[in-house]
Amino acid sequence: MADQKKARTIQGVVESNGMQDSIVVRVNRFIKHPKYKKFVKKSTKIMAHDSENAASVGDTVTIKETAPISKNKSWTLVSIDEKAKI
Repeated sequence: MADQKKARTIQGVVESNGMQDSIVVRVNRFIKHPKYKKFVKKSTKIMAHDSENAASVGDTVTIKETAPISKNKSWTLVSIDEKAKI
């Protein structure tokens, strides 16, 4: 059991929660441009499993990688770090 890897966890903002048991999370990262050496913001949308439908749009959440749940989902919601300010 010592060979098991720890699951990756990342933080992002909920973009959509219109589906049942699913959310779409936008994850931002900064990469350095290879030629111009300027930092550029890149983002990725990830579908995650939210079994209790607890997250709402604008919330900052932590998600972790799991075994594939469906065709597009292989992440699951761990915690809601900050609720959206409405």
